[in-house]
Amino acid sequence: MRFMLIVKASNHSEAGEFPSSDLIEAMSRYNEELVDAGVRIMAEGLHPSSNGLRISYPKPGEEPVVSEGPFTEPRELIAGFILIDVKSKEEAIDWAMRMPDPMGLGEGQIELRQVFEGPVEAENPEISSG
Repeated sequence: MRFMLIVKASNHSEAGEFPSSDLIEAMSRYNEELVDAGVRIMAEGLHPSSNGLRISYPKPGEEPVVSEGPFTEPRELIAGFILIDVKSKEEAIDWAMRMPDPMGLGEGQIELRQVFEGPVEAENPEISSG
């Protein structure tokens, strides 16, 4: 079962501030544990939303609208992610709980989401509800 640990943005990450060297070291150790356990597929940090853009589809059949960042509400944005492959939701929760506060400063927030496994499951989400 694949899960994405989504690291929510903060005012600090949106300002382009890097974490402390202690936090970078703690996150490196955490990532090494994921790799050593054979569960990490990939892990990446993202640039602030000021370097991004958003494409929205406000009216069906019409051209999409492009908006350039920065975007408001950092807690609704993503600062990075880790994709893992584990045996159960409980194992995914265990790994998520072991992650150091990703922002340091008490602002960290992680969202855990299961990835659909193929087209049959995508068409029938009730398959993975258990």
